[in-house]
Amino acid sequence: MPPSAAEPSRHGYRHASVLLDGAVDALVHDPGGAYLDGTYGRGGHSRAILARLTPQGRLLAIDRDPQAIAEAKVLTDTRFSIVQGEFAQLEAVARQHGLHGQLAGVLLDIGVSSPQLDDPERGFSFLRDGPLDMRMDPTQGESAAQWLSRASEADIAHVFKVYGEERFARRLARAVVARRLERPFLRTGDLAEVLKAAHPAWEKGKHPATRAFQALRIHVNGELEQLDAALSAALEALAPGGHLVVISFHSLEDRRVKRFIREHVRGDSDIPRGVPVREDQLAKRLETLGKARRPSPAEVEDNPRARSAVMRVARKLR
Repeated sequence: MPPSAAEPSRHGYRHASVLLDGAVDALVHDPGGAYLDGTYGRGGHSRAILARLTPQGRLLAIDRDPQAIAEAKVLTDTRFSIVQGEFAQLEAVARQHGLHGQLAGVLLDIGVSSPQLDDPERGFSFLRDGPLDMRMDPTQGESAAQWLSRASEADIAHVFKVYGEERFARRLARAVVARRLERPFLRTGDLAEVLKAAHPAWEKGKHPATRAFQALRIHVNGELEQLDAALSAALEALAPGGHLVVISFHSLEDRRVKRFIREHVRGDSDIPRGVPVREDQLAKRLETLGKARRPSPAEVEDNPRARSAVMRVARKLR
C-alpha cells in the first residue's frame, strides 16, 4: 500500500508531504539504486521512496530536527538509515556511508514541516503563542529571542528586508528595538503584536508579521547558506545519471535552485564570448528534466501550505 500524503507524527501533529508522487516519480529512476532524502521531516517522501525500491535499493536520510530523528525510529526497514545533521553536510554523510559519487538520486524538500509550524513550543508561528525559538535543532545555535535581544536595529532591518522581502523593514526594526528597551521578546505572540502595530500597510489575507517571521526563521537557521551548500554537495555525491529533485517554498529558495541548475546546465561561463570550444570543454554537469512543476489545484485545496511550492528536477551528466 502506498504511504499516505498526510503522515501523523508521534506528537499528534500531521504533515502532508508536498508533491509526493511527482517528486518520487522524478527521483526514483533505478529501483535498485541508492537514494538520499536530505530533509526527512516526518518521513512522507522517505516512505514513498522505499515503496518504489527493490530489496537491493537503499535510502539514506538526514534531518537536524531531533523530533524528526525520533519519528524515524518507527521505520524498521533494513534498507533505510538516518543521520542527524544539516543537509549541507550530505556529501560528508554520503562518504561516511560509502555512497559518495554513487547516489542515484537526492531529494531536498526545503522549508519547515507542518509539525514544526503547528507546535507552539517550537516558536515558528505567530498563530499560536509560544517561546520565541525558531531553531530547527533547539540544541544548537542561537534562538530568535536571543538574537533579537542583541542585534542592532540595522541588522534586524537587514534581515527583515533581505530574508523577508519586507518593504517596511526599517520601521519594523525600529519598533522592535524600541520595545525591547522595556522588556525582551520571549514569546511569539508578543513579537507578532508589536510587528502588527508597527506595520503601516497590511496585505490582504496575510498577517502583517508574516514576512518578518519568515526572515527571522531563515536567519536563525542559516537556511539559504545551507541550501547553497547542499546543492553543491548533492552534485558531488550523485553518480553520473543521478537525479536531483528540489522542492522550494518561496522565491528566495527557488531563485537559488534555478540559478544553480542553470549555471551547471550552461557549463563553464569563464570562456570568453566568441571563442570556439568543443562541447566537452563546456564542462556541463547537469541537464534539466522538464519544466518547473507546481502542485495541482486539488493538492492545494487539500493542503493550502502547498500553494507556493515549486519543484525542479535535473540529471547529473558528469
